[in-house]
Amino acid sequence: MRSLLASLGRVDVDGIALGSGPDPSWEWSSASDVSLLGAGTGRVQPPYDPAVPLRAALASHTDQLLAGGLGVLYVVEVLFSGELTENLGAGVAIAVCFASSLLARRTLPLLPLLAAVAVVEINHTVLHGVAEGGSFLLGLIAALYAGTRYARGWMVWACVAVSVALIPLAAFDPTQPPTAGDWAFFAMFIGAPTAAGRIFAQRHRTDERLQRENVALAADRDRRAAEAVAEERARIARELHDVVAHAISVIVLQARGGRRVLASHPDDASAAFDTIERSGEQALEEMRRLLAMLRYDEQQDLSPRPGLDALDSLAGSMTQMGLPVEVVREGTPVELSASIDLSAYRIVQEALTNALKHAGPARARVRVTYEPDHLILEVIDDGPGTGTGGGSGHGLHGIRERAELFGGQVQSGLRPGGGYSVHARLPLGSTP
Repeated sequence: MRSLLASLGRVDVDGIALGSGPDPSWEWSSASDVSLLGAGTGRVQPPYDPAVPLRAALASHTDQLLAGGLGVLYVVEVLFSGELTENLGAGVAIAVCFASSLLARRTLPLLPLLAAVAVVEINHTVLHGVAEGGSFLLGLIAALYAGTRYARGWMVWACVAVSVALIPLAAFDPTQPPTAGDWAFFAMFIGAPTAAGRIFAQRHRTDERLQRENVALAADRDRRAAEAVAEERARIARELHDVVAHAISVIVLQARGGRRVLASHPDDASAAFDTIERSGEQALEEMRRLLAMLRYDEQQDLSPRPGLDALDSLAGSMTQMGLPVEVVREGTPVELSASIDLSAYRIVQEALTNALKHAGPARARVRVTYEPDHLILEVIDDGPGTGTGGGSGHGLHGIRERAELFGGQVQSGLRPGGGYSVHARLPLGSTP
């Protein structure tokens, strides 16, 4: 065995050249995953590659091809190499059994190693020459590599122990005591494929872990995208409620008042109808903007969303509708983010709409206070009503929801001296 090993150069087994080269299971597994696109799918069909089915067949029958090819070579060497001069039948049986053990190199990698130990021991004791051919050495390298490449758990350490035990067993020759060079050579010859198997096993586990992480990241990305869609839908629903509820409330109130004074005061009725027309137009414009956000493209010009700078216009509209509104600003105005600016406007708008519907004859005051870290919104009226909203109950609930979205707080209730107040406190610099 030592004489043959000394004359061997670089030996390639299973795609591994003593620790170098790719793992064949990786080379061929990619081919097995190749799928050709059929006609009529709307995609370009790649040209037919006759090597694809061949690589797929090789990938699914690697162990059978390795065991069969090695068995044929081993039997031919036993019969015609001249290393074995007697008991050829026993030599052929040993060759077949050893080659067959490689069929289990993935599922039971310890078996080929134990078979190799048995062949080496038989070679040293009762059938000298049966382990001196190149076919056995090729199979030994495959068994050593598979022992650490495919073993799991306790079997890894068992395979390593058998591989280490093979070093003195292979170096020992009854006719010639081993030298220091023999020990070094066999340590390298046996240790290289053993180490290569371990390296590729670790690399394979790393690839599997990265693949699992990629799958988890993709699932998390999809989950976040779904949550973002749900949040956007909820935001648009709040916007639609604010726009529609405000406009419909104004239209109903003005239509009711216009009907009552239509005969006795035509001018007042005409003013009410003008207010209805303006409110309807504003609502349509807001709804068009929201719908445009749903089908947004680069060529579409979206009008800016309202903010606190539009409070004076809102107050004027409310005054024309029968609720005189005074707007007071305190502190040094700061630039607000678009989301906080819009939410602050909607909070004031909803509070004024509630006052218009439920406060009765009244006056309202809007106070906007800029503090270093907070924006304070206060809407008060002096009417006899409750100001709590009605119908579906989305009024104050929507106000609280908008404030809580930014970590803010809302307080509302009857005032001691009469009327109703809504007080909202929004942190500056926060995002929903």
